Amino acid sequence: MAAGQRLVVVNSTWSPGSLFGDDDSEGDLLPSLLPRLAAELPADEYRTAAVLHPNIWHGHGPGQIRAWLDRARHAGLALVDPLEDWRQALIAADCVIGDHGSVTYYAAAIGRPVLLGAFPGGALDPDSPVAALGRAAPRLRPYDDLRAQVDRAVDRHDPGSFRAQAEHVSSAPGRSAALLRRAFYGLIGIPEPAGRPALLDPLRLPSYAPAERTAPVRVLSRLTDASGPPEIAVVRCAADDDGPGPGYGSGYGYGPDSGDDIGWDAHTSVHEDTPDPGRLRIADVIVRYAAADDPRVGPPAAWTAEVLGQHPGCALAAYVTGPGRCTVRTRGGDLLRLTARPGADGRADLCDPAAHASALHAWLAGGKSVEEAVASGITVVTGRVRHGVDVERLG
Repeated sequence: MAAGQRLVVVNSTWSPGSLFGDDDSEGDLLPSLLPRLAAELPADEYRTAAVLHPNIWHGHGPGQIRAWLDRARHAGLALVDPLEDWRQALIAADCVIGDHGSVTYYAAAIGRPVLLGAFPGGALDPDSPVAALGRAAPRLRPYDDLRAQVDRAVDRHDPGSFRAQAEHVSSAPGRSAALLRRAFYGLIGIPEPAGRPALLDPLRLPSYAPAERTAPVRVLSRLTDASGPPEIAVVRCAADDDGPGPGYGSGYGYGPDSGDDIGWDAHTSVHEDTPDPGRLRIADVIVRYAAADDPRVGPPAAWTAEVLGQHPGCALAAYVTGPGRCTVRTRGGDLLRLTARPGADGRADLCDPAAHASALHAWLAGGKSVEEAVASGITVVTGRVRHGVDVERLG
């Protein structure tokens, strides 16, 4: 997760009335909802992850699940391990879109904002805690502005609004290990180990897995202060066609229909491994993620030159080599390294370097020079976050 990003976790249990179910009245929304989230939530301001019940994976098979969610995965969706990492995802979540399953209930119990995408209230005991959650949590309107609903759920959330649900999760918070061990040893009829506290293994730290979008990305950019040092606002959303993506208009706060229509330009960024290679012909920026010494595609200088030679319509090729780092080559022949500056606390800036490449492209397309960018670096603005990026000539 990069600074300023909001994590949206989408969760489905296993039943016809679930978010991934086949009940026509409410369910079966997930395969269409996830690509829309990827298209409507700016990529550098949000991340999306899906937690599906283990029985969904078992019942349909991993291949079928991945096929159903193929569009969303290419747009950056993370599929969370349903047995290991779902708890970490809930802890990190800024908003959970779910149903009547236990994971959604746990999210509410630990104080996370919850939107119910499906909820078969008639199938539940009205006196059950889960039914009470259905009465307390707001509903997602799947065909309305998704970003506005997510932001409203987060910004207006009262951490105590699901206190009643939290009280039903455990009658002895923090004591489960000791109580369960006592019960188990009692059942087998032997004393507990003396002097050894009952402890649970801590949750493992998930591996670092930045989103790698192979779907085309529609980029809106604007020079926010053309008279000073390079500063470029960037909004990137997954796009399913050659026109402006859903993030471009009044419903999303960007573009000519938003009332903020001064200086926004659009271009298309495409991963070299896009499922539709034809999109490379219309790409302004072509991106590749790999280690600098990857013998299959590297080194970056060779790859960028090769890409610009193969795709005459491409203005800039970007080879992302790691967190905060990429090498780019412009159509004018400049080979540059872009390096994100660490934050004030020394932590690495984890914004996708492809956003920095698009910002540099926008700077140059606006008639500005490479020399200006090299002299002072560039500032890339994504949402409310400003990212300082050094620009260095390599040749």
